This record gives sequence, structure tokens and C-alpha cells, in this order.
Amino acid sequence: MKVYCLNKISPVGLKVFPSDVEISTESIDNADAIMVRSAAMHEMDLAENVLCVARAGAGVNNIPLDKYASTGVVVFNTPGANANAVKELTIAMMLLAARDIRGSMEWVRANKEDELINKSMEKAKGAYAGTEILGKTLGVIGLGAIGALVADSASKLGMRVLGVEPSQATIERNKELLKDTKVVSMDEMLQEADYITIHVPLLDATKGMVNKDFLAKAKTGVIVINAARDALVNDDDMKEALESGKVRRYVTDFPNYKTANMDGVVAISHLGASTEEAEDNCAAMAASEILNFVNNGNIVNSVNYPNIDLGKRVDKRILVLHKKELDGNEVIKRVMNVVNVSKSVTATKGEYSATLIEFSHKEEHKGCAKQEVMNLPGVIRVRVMK
Repeated sequence: MKVYCLNKISPVGLKVFPSDVEISTESIDNADAIMVRSAAMHEMDLAENVLCVARAGAGVNNIPLDKYASTGVVVFNTPGANANAVKELTIAMMLLAARDIRGSMEWVRANKEDELINKSMEKAKGAYAGTEILGKTLGVIGLGAIGALVADSASKLGMRVLGVEPSQATIERNKELLKDTKVVSMDEMLQEADYITIHVPLLDATKGMVNKDFLAKAKTGVIVINAARDALVNDDDMKEALESGKVRRYVTDFPNYKTANMDGVVAISHLGASTEEAEDNCAAMAASEILNFVNNGNIVNSVNYPNIDLGKRVDKRILVLHKKELDGNEVIKRVMNVVNVSKSVTATKGEYSATLIEFSHKEEHKGCAKQEVMNLPGVIRVRVMK
């Protein structure tokens, strides 16, 4: 197996690969898998030998998901691996908004030559007074891996936490972290929250979700925190809300030219997952996903194909990636014509499906399982693991 690293990847993560795996940062030629962090891949056309792309992180807006799915390249991400790092930064962002720590530090820097700074600062500090977060209400949009951790930490800091999450499965999965969080509608949260923090992926449905209508429903003087993606917030509407006082402060980990030059914005240079621990965790998870997929055919944490898992391979397996119009049961039936099937699984996500079958050859008919299915209408890629 050859793995090409498009970005610098944590050595801790790369140690997950056994010694016979070739790791390259120089050449993509003959690579079976690609590991990437933030490098843009939208203009990259991958060779037929590339089986998968693993993003060492959660966001995948730098990867052309549909383009790769259409050629049978499975894309993985690493949800939750950097969740604690983003949670800690979110709490720090909230404190930076509550107290004008940045302004105070800038005053000290500007007056560092003053020999009596210890006295003059007592007169100056009133300009940087803030508020406490104790007893304030925090609205958390998105209660997944990061949002649930933020909610739990905020409640332990004495905040009242309101969560917005449409997926009951997500709420149930994180119920221990959310035991002190009240799940409410978006409108109820907007009416009551002193702070709002966003933890949702950037999708067509969420792009620009924090806009004029959203902010009009919020409390006057609300603080908005964005450690997710810049495009979740409409910059022009946010500028207007800051100028009117509707929003007291906007703290973003994704500054752009507009927000970096706005009054009332605290901008941080995308530090959310930039900790040694998070980079190690993301790389290790991405490496494990690649190994599991290449060796076993299992698809875990894919963002462009459905998740399927038959555990560790004990016999031969065939993985068929196909359009959803092709019934996975038909694929399994065809394979059963020539081999003994011991177990199988099929699933669909969006326009694409995946069918994984473990088998052994029939003694009376040593047929080719791959040949049985590769010409079925809708088949994108077929791979046999021996």
C-alpha cells in the first residue's frame, strides 16, 4: 500500500500504518490513498489507482465529494478527533468576548515604556471592563461531538445552556454530555440567549444561516461565536448588526477581509484544531480509516458514501460501489451465483450505495465474483480483497 500525504501529517498518526506501507510526501504516483488536512483538492483529478481520501479533520469543503464519489473514491473525515481542541477554543472565545482582554493587552503593549504603568493602568482599566459568563444563557447550535462538549463545559461554568439540534439520534448519542442542556427550537433559543455559538457543518442548507432574519430574532446585545466556518455567517448582515448594537461582539476563528476589518469583531487565525493533541488524534483516526477500508472494505466515517462494516476480514471480500438505482440485493444475488457468501451488507447515502460481501469460492464453480457484477448498470467500482 502507498499513502500520499498532501499536507504535513502528524508522525503520531503515521505510526498507525505498518512498516510495509509506503508513506510519501513527494509523489502521488501509484498511491492507494491520500491523507489531507486543508489543501484544496477541487482541481485534482485522481488516478484510477486511488481508492480513498482521508481528511485529518472534520470539515471537507476543500474536497470535491461528488466528483470523487462518481469515480468510486471514498472520502473519510475524522469527526470528534479534534472536538476537545475546538471546545476549549470556543470557551476561550466566549471569555474574550465577555471581557475586553484583547483591548487591555493592547493598552499594555502601547504603554510598555511608561515607568509608572502600574499606576496609570488603574486609571485606564475602566475602559476595558466586561461582564461575567456565570448565570448567562448560552445557545448552542449543533449538539454533535463539539457542540455537546461546549454545552457540558458551559453548564459546569455556571451557564444556562439551550441547545438546538434536529437529530434525535445525535441528542441520544450525546445524552450524558447534554444532561444539563435544554433542547429547544431555534426561535426560543434566539429569544433567550446572551451568547450563541455555532457548531454545524457548512452545507447548502446552513450557508449564511446567521443572517438579517436570524439576528433580528436574537436578543439585543447578543454575542455570536463562530468556530465552525466563516460562510455560515452573512458578513454584511453581521456588520449591520454590530453597527446597530444588535450584536455586541462577533468572535470568529475564520476571519476574511471583511470581518478582519470590522469594528466589534474579535478575529482569531483559525486555531480551532491547532493543538498537538488534535493533530495527532485526527491523523491517527484518518490512518485507521484508510487501513480498515483498504484491508477490509469497511467504510467508516465516510462523507460521500454510506458507512458499512463487516468487521475484520477472515475470507475473501468484494466491495461494490454503485449508484442507488442499483439494488444492493441484486449485487449480492449475482455474487452468490459463483461463490459461497458468508455475510454481506449494503447501504445507501444520497445518490450512492455500497455493497460489501465476504465469500469463499464454490468448489464446483470457481467463478469470478468481480466479473458477475462489474457490468451491472450503475456499478462505479468493484474491488476484491484476498
